[in-house]
This record gives sequence, C-alpha cells and structure tokens, in this order.
Amino acid sequence: MTQLNINVHHVTRVEGHGNITVNTKDGKIEEITWAIPESPRFFEAMLRGLNYADVTWIAPRICGICSIAHATASIQATEAAFGVQLSEQAMLLRKLLYHAETLQSHVLHFYFLAAPDFLGVGSVFPLVNTHKEVVLRALRLKKLANDLADLIGGRKTHPMACIVGGFTKLPEISQLKIMQQRLAQAMDDLRETVKLFRGLKIPNFVRETEYIALKDPKEYAFISGDIASTDTGTAPIADYLSITNEFCVPQSTAKFSKHNRDSYMVGALARFNNNYAQLSPEAQKAAEDLGLKAICHNPYMISVAQVVESIHTVEESLKIIDQLMARGLKEEKPDVKAKAGRGIGAVEAPRGILFHDYTYDDKGILTEANCVIPTNQNHNNIQKDMEALVPSVINKSQEEITHLLEMLVRAYDPCISCSAHFLEVKFV
Repeated sequence: MTQLNINVHHVTRVEGHGNITVNTKDGKIEEITWAIPESPRFFEAMLRGLNYADVTWIAPRICGICSIAHATASIQATEAAFGVQLSEQAMLLRKLLYHAETLQSHVLHFYFLAAPDFLGVGSVFPLVNTHKEVVLRALRLKKLANDLADLIGGRKTHPMACIVGGFTKLPEISQLKIMQQRLAQAMDDLRETVKLFRGLKIPNFVRETEYIALKDPKEYAFISGDIASTDTGTAPIADYLSITNEFCVPQSTAKFSKHNRDSYMVGALARFNNNYAQLSPEAQKAAEDLGLKAICHNPYMISVAQVVESIHTVEESLKIIDQLMARGLKEEKPDVKAKAGRGIGAVEAPRGILFHDYTYDDKGILTEANCVIPTNQNHNNIQKDMEALVPSVINKSQEEITHLLEMLVRAYDPCISCSAHFLEVKFV
C-alpha cells in the first residue's frame, strides 16, 4: 500500500479502550501509534488512609478479571510490611486459588477473545453454530475455573476468604475430592484445545525483545521468586522500580515502561521464556506439540503459551489437592500485628508481573501505595511491535494490515483500564 489511513477506535475484544493509528503517504510511514485514552483510576489514592484489613477488600476491585492477582499482591505487600509468615496450609490454598484465576483468565482469552481472529469471525457467537463443541469445551473449562475460585476464595471473582495471614473459610475435604475429579476430567478438554491450536495459522512475526517474569528455583513461578530478565538475569523484588522505569508518553494516560532495551514484555510468553524447564510434564509436551520453544520472539504466540500454562495449572492443582487431603485441613488464626513499615508484593497476574508497594504507619494505616500493572509494562512493547510489524506487511491490503494490528494487540490480552494510573495524587 502506498497510502494507509488506519484508525481503530477502539480495539474490540479487549478490556478497556485502546486506539491504533497508522498513516503512510507515498509509501513513507508518517505515524504508527498505540494510544490509551482511558481515564486514570486513582486506586492508589483511594487506598491511602485505609486500615490494612480494608485495603484487602478495595485493592482487588482494580480489576474484575485479575481480582485474585490484585488481592494476592496486596496481601503479600501487607504481610511483607508487617513481617507475617504464612503457614504451609495457607500457602497451598493461596497457590490453588491462584491457579483458578490463571485458568479463568487464560480460557477467557484464548477461546473467547483470541480464537475468533484465527477462525475468521468477529466474535465467539458465530462459532456457536459452526464450532459448537469448541464453544461447549470453552464453557466447561471456564465454569471449572470459576467453581474452583469460588470454592477456595469464597467468590468466583473478588475473593472474600483470603486475608492477610491466611483464610477465613476452608473448603471441605469432600468438596476438594469432587473438584479433583473435575480437574482430572478437564485434561481431556485441554488436550483437545492443544489439537485445535495446533491447526490454527499463527502469523509469523518475530521481534526480539526482553522478557521479564518472576522466577523461583523451586517451581514455575506465579506468586513467589525474584524478578527475572532474559537479558540481565535476576533481581530482588525490592528493585522493581529500577526494572519497570515507568515514563509518560503524549498519546497515553497509562505509563509506558522499559528496562534493558527500548521495551520489554511480561505475561505468559515472558514466563514461558524464563521458566520453561519448570513446566509440568504434560505442559512441556503441549508446548512441543504446538511448536512453542524457548526463547520464542513471536508475540502472536502468547495465546499458545496461555494454553500451555493452562495445562500446567490443572496439573499443579491436582498435586496441591493431593497435598491438602493428605495433611488434612484445620482452622488457623492468622497472627497479624500491625506495625510501621513498607512491603512489596509481586505476583504473576495472567497478563504478567504485578507489583503492589505499600507503606503503613504504626497503627496499620496505609500512607503510600504504588501499583504497577502488567499491561502498562506491555504498552511500550506493543508500540515497538507495531513499528516493526507495519513495514514488514506494508504490501498487504489496508484491511489485512488492520486485522494483523488488532490481532497483535489482542495477543497481549491487555487489561487497558487497569493500567491507567498516577504515582501521586494530591487533593487540595
């Protein structure tokens, strides 16, 4: 195309609002922009002045999709500030709850939001008639994840049972047995999902970038470990500000980030690239079947990495339930004593590494908060991907280029409205 005039306002099948603008004239690229017009959410300001127990309930409201991730990062930050140590039982339950959300979110994305791109339709609804069994499979997996979150967290979203130091309510052993049976049965649906994605045509686009994720020597990291970079190795959680390096750009109410290069990626593919060797056996087999090898530099493969991680979360959930049933469940009263201090929580939300940084006074009142969201770490990488993609496909039609750009954004599974934040807000 010698002249392009692409204006997508707003990209569909993503959470929040993001705009794509591409203009060329006489074959020369004049503008490629990924813009975020969302209003800032001011959650950090809303958290200030709250007692630590209330922070636990407000922080997850940042997101209706990643509420368990925000709850966990928030609780971790408070526990770090107060020096709270978790019991083995509480940690196992927290991991199980976290696997529920990872499965919830991944299934929502790769089936309901991304799959229509590969199947040539605008949404999942036409697939009800053309691919009924695929849609039913997606619904079964989503319901399973929702029910697991409900069982452990007390709700399907915005959990109520997890608090600083532990849980207010425990599942029954009989309930865990039933859930374990359902998880085992779900492996067949996940194997069929692998077959489906193996038959999809993934755009062949490669741009090398830096991949950042949590890394734990003991396991495929979701809620523990240090910050790992494929470029620079590991760093402690306390150094997160030197990793994220947020900065403002004119076209976005969400900050952009960079570390060792002009941009970096977080999320399922970043986790895979950093932690592939710690995936469960069947997840590794799925990656091999799907042609996903570390280190993968194709952002369109993020959805494939999510499929692989979904298998891992189910296999790990089965193991955790075995452990819980073997050791038995008992009521525990968390030992929490508020004190002045600062704590940082870091978890792998489905979309990537998430930080909550809290400072408390000696009465347990939050005085400062900073939340760095995965999607605002990815915005800059999306921008750089677009800048590399457009010249490589400039000979395609405007419709094809627009579709590839929208697919690229959706591949990141962005949670755009959550990413719009200010570090400091003053009311006068």
